[in-house]
This record gives sequence, structure tokens and C-alpha cells, in this order.
Amino acid sequence: MTPFDDAKPVAGILPGGLPDGLPDGLVDHLFRHHSAKIVASLTRVFGAHNLQLAEDVVQDALIRALQTWPFQGVPENPAAWLTQVAKNRAMDLIRRETVWSQKQTELERVLPQSTAELPVVESGETDDQLAIMLMCCHPAIPREAQLALTLKVACGFSVTEIARALLAQEEAIAKRIVRAKKQIRDRAITLELPSADQLSERLEAVLHVVYLLFNEGYSATQGENLLRADLCVEAIRLGELLAAHPRTNVPQVHALLALMMLQAARLPARTKDGGALALLAEQDRSLWNRRLIAAGLRHLGQAAAGDTLTRYHLQAEIAALHVAANSDAETDWQAIAALYLQLYQLDPSPIVLLNRAVAVARWQGAEAGIRLLAEIENHPSLRTYHLLFAVLADLWRQAGDSQKAAQYYRMALACNCTEPERQFLQQQLSRLEPADDQV
Repeated sequence: MTPFDDAKPVAGILPGGLPDGLPDGLVDHLFRHHSAKIVASLTRVFGAHNLQLAEDVVQDALIRALQTWPFQGVPENPAAWLTQVAKNRAMDLIRRETVWSQKQTELERVLPQSTAELPVVESGETDDQLAIMLMCCHPAIPREAQLALTLKVACGFSVTEIARALLAQEEAIAKRIVRAKKQIRDRAITLELPSADQLSERLEAVLHVVYLLFNEGYSATQGENLLRADLCVEAIRLGELLAAHPRTNVPQVHALLALMMLQAARLPARTKDGGALALLAEQDRSLWNRRLIAAGLRHLGQAAAGDTLTRYHLQAEIAALHVAANSDAETDWQAIAALYLQLYQLDPSPIVLLNRAVAVARWQGAEAGIRLLAEIENHPSLRTYHLLFAVLADLWRQAGDSQKAAQYYRMALACNCTEPERQFLQQQLSRLEPADDQV
């Protein structure tokens, strides 16, 4: 494995992790990546029941930036400016309370008075950000609301952006977030790091949310875009935050980080010019991000500590085998098939079996893959899964049966998928239809 001791945060590696240089783009970038720190610190001061207040004052700071920066220019230290404005607004609001002096003292401690250069990460800030992530994934909050709340509070996404990312109605997302915040108030959930015996369960929920967030960015399920790189960036940022804290610097966190980085390294090659889908076999591997690969391998090495083995470990090992190969033909498909079989023992999902069938087909031939897929083709959870039918279509094409291949491509097109995937499937079907008509 390649050491990468001077790894930088992923925001400096992935496309989409840097501002575009224009005032509006800069505001969006800073608000997205800095707001969670301010919200977390203010929430600890005011209490989790005032989470909405903390979000409101940070939102006010963004609005103030949008109103003043285009005319007065971007401050020398934009992040510190946003922090100061949010802090001042919070002070204005709490002056009405009898506990003003106590709150003011605490605010002065967690948010410096000066707008001088702020440290990149303070240990207290890290604690607060970690605590707010764990709060968003509290077991009292329904699973479907945890992801939306995390995107809103810990990532700075708007309700509109969350709805677009999760392919849901804005009203539905807003209701999930409101209900989640009500659970926080009603159950008096505090913004504190849980005890050691509670941390394991909460961390598992956080990792699950981060994993879902990354997958939605890496493999969008519907819409015009195959990829949403901003979601991948946010997922890796949260993973880096977990890995940086001594309480959560554990093997499974490094395993998930390794998986996400190794997968994200392939993002630049997953689409062609114009946004068309590029299959793994035809990707230009020179476009793969070598710095991310090195960082992912470093985290995979750290994940090997102890005797913990999770699905993230196995998926990261599979991703590592892909990036280690110089070409698709040189990929160790036998080892990948074995890892998928091991993964199925931990995660008995038909999706895992589907991926194993693809690896077996590359190792032993299309017929071997078709035989394996016959075992899961009628699984209830795969009845509308376009990738199952797309894989079957490709395998039957390789096996020389264009009629069956065309049949499965039509079945894939009847399912929900992204527009680039739909165009790809239609192209494949169009190539087969002349031969199909002659049968």
C-alpha cells in the first residue's frame, strides 16, 4: 500500500470542492463548509432545543453576505466574517434573556471576538461538529429523517437542495426535518458526545448516513445527472471529521473513508464528454485521481488495525483491487468474486449477489454469470431495479442471444434510472434491434 502521510482534506482534491472564484460561488462554498461549525458551536451554547435559532442566525449571516459583498467586496477573511456576523446576531437575540451575561461569556469563549484569521479546526469545534452529527443520528430520530437532518444541519444544504439530492418533494423533506427537531426538543436530547457504551450504536448510524450520502452522489438513482460530486465531497468531509477525532478514530471509519476515496477517485472518468455514461471497462484510467487513490489506500491500511471486519472493509478491498489494475482485463476478478461472497455473509443482499455475478462472469464467462443471476432474477426487491436487467442484457449479448438481450434492455428501460443511463440503454438496444428483427 502506498503511504500518503501528507494527505490533504478531500475538498482540496475533488472537483467541486473549491469555490469558483466569483462572490456568489464563494459565499455558497463558505456557507456550505463553514456554517456547520458555527451552528454546532451556537447549539452547544444555547442547547439543542434552540437548534433552529442557531441555524437562523447563520442563515442571517449568509443573507448579509449576499447583500453586502457584491458592493463592498469580499472580506479578507470571509469565513471569519460570517462567524462574527452570526455571533453578533446571536448576541442581539439573547440580550433579551436574563441569562445574557452567562451566555455572552460562553459565546466569547467558543467564538472569538476578533475577525482575525481563524484556525482551520479547533479541538472544541471538532467536538461540537462530531456531537451535532451524532445528535442528527440519535436513535429517537427516525432513520428516514436522519439523513435529511444531517444534510441540513451538519452539511449546510438547503431544503431545496436536499429534496433534489434525495429525489423527494420539498414539503416532505421539510416535514421530516421539522419532526426530527421536535423529537430533539421533546426528548431533551443534548449536544454532547455520548458515553462509550452508546457511542458504538450511534457511530454505526452516522456511518450508515454518510454511506447513503456518498452513494447518492456517486450513483444517482434518477434525474438528469449520473453523478452529484458535491454529495460525495460532503460525505468524505464528514468521514474525515470522524477520523480526525480520537473518540471516533476507529477501523470502520477508516474503512468507509477508504471506500469513498477509492470510489471517488474514478469520478472524473465515469462520464464522457456531454455527460454520457462510461462503463468501467472503457474508462480512461489516466483520469483517475491518484492523490485520492493514495489517500484511500492509506485509510485502508489504518482500517486493518484490530480484528474488526465490516462491509465497509470488504467493499474498500474490492475498490482497491479495481484501482490497482492497469486495465480492466488485468483486474483480479476471481479475488473480487471471492470478496463479494464474503461480503454476502455480512450483508445478505441480492445487490451483493448481483455484483458477484458480474465478477464471476468476467472471470468464468457470461454463461456462469447468467446462471448465478437466475437465482435472484425474481427477487421482489429487484423487480424494478434497472441494473439487474441491464446486466442480464449485456450477458445475453455476450452469450450471442440478441433477442433475449433486447428483451432485457427493454425491461431496464421500463425502470427508473438517470437520463445518462437511459440514453446508454437505448443506444445498446438500438444496436441489437436490427439483428433482433431478423430472428
